[in-house]
Amino acid sequence: MSRPPNSLLRLLLVLLVLATWEGAVRLFEVSAYIVPAPSKIVVALYHGVASMLYIRHLWITLVETLLGFTAGSIVALVLGTLIALSRRCEYFLYPFILMFQAMPKVALAPLIIIWLGLGLESKVAQAALTAFFPLMVNTIAGLRSADEDRVALMRSLDASEIQIFRMLRIPGAMPYIFAGFEIAMMLSLIGAIVAEFVGAQKGLGVLLMSMTFTMDAAGQFSVLFILSLLGLLLHTAIVVIRRRLLFWDRSQDRVPDLLDGEEIR
Repeated sequence: MSRPPNSLLRLLLVLLVLATWEGAVRLFEVSAYIVPAPSKIVVALYHGVASMLYIRHLWITLVETLLGFTAGSIVALVLGTLIALSRRCEYFLYPFILMFQAMPKVALAPLIIIWLGLGLESKVAQAALTAFFPLMVNTIAGLRSADEDRVALMRSLDASEIQIFRMLRIPGAMPYIFAGFEIAMMLSLIGAIVAEFVGAQKGLGVLLMSMTFTMDAAGQFSVLFILSLLGLLLHTAIVVIRRRLLFWDRSQDRVPDLLDGEEIR
């Protein structure tokens, strides 16, 4: 007897949670400004999307996230490569990077707003600062994970350091780097929202703050749902690119695909 696919079981689980949530809110008569019923959230989501309000703010947040992710990734890859391959760069740069990373990014957000203003630049900078450190650490770990016996073998065959880097270190580091990309993408979204909380004119974070002042809990939950869906789609995009480029990496076979409906064994 065949079992239902995982996608159907996942959908049934979501419907069960929503039905339980709806029933509990109605049974205990919870106020809508505290915990709204899912039906009210769906109504708020429909009105926000139909009026294009959510779409306009979603676009701004998406641009901030992608630009911040790109900028943070470039800085992380460059610094990670320098630190991984040069002990001198590690000695001089890494302590300062660690000290900077120890600073809470939420505390830096007001300063970034003062320096760069309320426009796009400050949100991109905040997203980049939030995202770059995990990717840099993964880049360092990946480049240093190359088998020293293989490195010695290539050197014995008169391979240059550039050839070793291109043919051995980079392929071996790619799984680490893409794992860092997945983390960096999520952190870029969080960084953009935090910057919008501190000071912005447009974006989903601005919507959340305005709905907090008006005690529109259903609207807040609908925006949070959009942010969750956006995070899922961005993460899935990185996973798809990783599977296309790193088809030879068998370790990714054990990475769960959030959109995969195949049977779990």
